[in-house]
Amino acid sequence: MLHLIKYRLKSSLRNRQSMFWALFFPMILATLFYFTIFKMEEGDITTIPVALVEKEQGEAFTDFLLEMEKDDSHIISVKEMDEDQALKALEEKEVKGVFYVGEKVSLSVSNKGIEESILESILKSYVDGANVMENVANLHPEGMGAAIASMNDYQNLVESVSLKGVATDGNIQYFFALIAMACLYGCFLGADTAFELQANLTTLGARRCVTPVHKLKMIVVDMIGTLILHFANLVLLLLYLRYVLRIGFDGQMGKMVLVAFMGCVIGVSLGILVGSIGRMKEGIKVGIMLGVSMISSFLSGLMIGNMKDVIEKNAPVINRLNPAALISDAFYCINVYDDPSRFYRNLWTLGVLSIMMLVGAYLLVRRERYDSI
Repeated sequence: MLHLIKYRLKSSLRNRQSMFWALFFPMILATLFYFTIFKMEEGDITTIPVALVEKEQGEAFTDFLLEMEKDDSHIISVKEMDEDQALKALEEKEVKGVFYVGEKVSLSVSNKGIEESILESILKSYVDGANVMENVANLHPEGMGAAIASMNDYQNLVESVSLKGVATDGNIQYFFALIAMACLYGCFLGADTAFELQANLTTLGARRCVTPVHKLKMIVVDMIGTLILHFANLVLLLLYLRYVLRIGFDGQMGKMVLVAFMGCVIGVSLGILVGSIGRMKEGIKVGIMLGVSMISSFLSGLMIGNMKDVIEKNAPVINRLNPAALISDAFYCINVYDDPSRFYRNLWTLGVLSIMMLVGAYLLVRRERYDSI
């Protein structure tokens, strides 16, 4: 049996097309994700130039803006101008907004975008704080000192964290879905083994059909050999993501490898099942596998980050049966929130689906008969 597994490994390694989709394509896609999602976001928000027009004395708001300008984030750059200069600068897009200090503090912008929304948030933050101070002065003047101290110490403490208290990046969900897609791409390696069990598709299949080896043994051997190879592909992908691209995987590496293994099992099982269906041409079967794996990955959030959440609210049964969603959700259980029961439920579901696919493949291959080979 060991020599059969060795030959299966050699045969799969020589299939360059399947190896590309199972190993190199996910790495290429992960690299593109890294530079388009992480690296571009690092430079998305730059210092925003704004004009300050003082129609009346407003030292409080002026000091507020100047303090923000001195902040380490350097989110705004303030230029004091008269109204005509400010409007001209706004029209020529030299500044993104004009703050007016008068009876009331106001903001004028010429466009709607992220930077303008930030300026509106700055104004709202100041107005809300001023209202709080006014209410304290009117209702509890004795507490003004404490209120002023509290406002001086105020800082934005909103941060994305997991339920384990570890800071997380919301974009990491794309990489979970990408790993799930890579697992399912093992279907191309699995399909190759199924093609080589059918005399009408390959010459090797014709030779194997006349051997005295039991069909079930052939399927098991092919499954083990292909699984070893694809599991090695996934381990390389995980190492590449964690130690080369330095994606923020905070979970235990052992559990992540376990999820990857179960993902490989269902990916290869899917390929063996589809490859064993009927007497369709090889191209049609490849199209079916590509469609199933990509739709499954899309529904798990590979293209739209919150897709899995939308499905969870409207049709949760899809997330319970979608292999890519189960894999990405298991990674969430490890890296984002600590939910062992949900984690093992995902693994058990993947295992049951894999067994059902392999049993179905065996029943299909066992019934194949040929008039002549």
